[in-house]
Amino acid sequence: MAQPAVWPDDPVSLDVHAAPAPAYGSGSLADLLPTLAAGQGVPGLAPSIAELAPADRNCVFLIDGLGWEQIRSHPEEAPYLTSLLGTSRGGTGTPITAGFPATTATSLASVGTGLPPGAHGLPGYTVRNPETGELMNQLRWKPWTAPKTWQPYPTVFQLADRAGVHTAQVSSPTFEQTPLTKVALSGGTFHGRLTGEERVDLAAEQLAAGDRSLVYTYYSEVDGKGHRFGIDSDAWRGQLMYVDRLVERLADRLPPRAALYVTADHGMIDIPFDEQSRIDFDEDWELRAGVALLGGEGRARHVYAVPGAESDVLTVWREVLGEQFWVASRDEAIAAGWFGPRIDDRVYGRIGDVVAAAHDDVVVIASVNEPNESAMVGMHGSMTPAEQLVPLLEVRS
Repeated sequence: MAQPAVWPDDPVSLDVHAAPAPAYGSGSLADLLPTLAAGQGVPGLAPSIAELAPADRNCVFLIDGLGWEQIRSHPEEAPYLTSLLGTSRGGTGTPITAGFPATTATSLASVGTGLPPGAHGLPGYTVRNPETGELMNQLRWKPWTAPKTWQPYPTVFQLADRAGVHTAQVSSPTFEQTPLTKVALSGGTFHGRLTGEERVDLAAEQLAAGDRSLVYTYYSEVDGKGHRFGIDSDAWRGQLMYVDRLVERLADRLPPRAALYVTADHGMIDIPFDEQSRIDFDEDWELRAGVALLGGEGRARHVYAVPGAESDVLTVWREVLGEQFWVASRDEAIAAGWFGPRIDDRVYGRIGDVVAAAHDDVVVIASVNEPNESAMVGMHGSMTPAEQLVPLLEVRS
């Protein structure tokens, strides 16, 4: 007698509530500056990262794109950073989390405001502006939007400056007048310097300029080389070797009573150039059906549905991508804590009707509408350890 056919089980979508949401309130980038400034006596702020001891002079050196796992995987290229791994997060030897999505505009806003994305309102690389219905690129600030309307909260630098703490940012001159800098990192004095050596030397000088000082400095090219060539490239390794020397140079120049914290806005992974790893939204009629706008980036998508099609779009995206992405409705992503413990009313509509965060080494590209982003080797945005975990290395004088 013939045996009945056995069909494979239907694909099971990843549980959105099991996604490793960022550690908002205890160990995320949004908790760093409030903790440091609270230790300097700035009123209205609380020390959320309990492991950090106060210091009179604090310097944060943010290296764009240098995640925790990338340092751990490259001890030969980064001997000094590797030697500091045990100091991370107050000597616990553990990382902190970036926040979701793990992308520069979101993370810098979290650092500077001390708020999660659901409050500061920069919840992605590109998001819909509910007032206009257009996609807003929050890194390049296009189309232009009134900065203080988009992000109305004061930065921690502004609060510290008002409290009498000597406050400074040292970065590329290119960033001095950008709207992202104004909404995320303004307060005190901005100092533009071209080279990494000039920046770390001036950061040390600014740190010594006050009895209480809060100084921020930034370097971008680790991220730049990773996007263009990948983190498995000689170009990326060369940048890692360079920033390793920069961190050591800054550590050697710390004034008395100072603490240096080395962190990042996100990590990065390399994505193969094949159809299985790069799913092209612009060529996929199923994923496009019912979608009015595609926002976010390859590994952290905000999907905005045609009115009335929200449920159908969620169903299709789960059917197509649910084994490789955490695919959530807006309310599910909010309830799971992806964007923080609270969502301001003005931010709610900026979040996609559907939010898709990559679990596997895969991206949703848009080859026609996002040709430059789609051609990148290294990518980031989601909640995997390679993207989400960032260092909080510490040197004290």
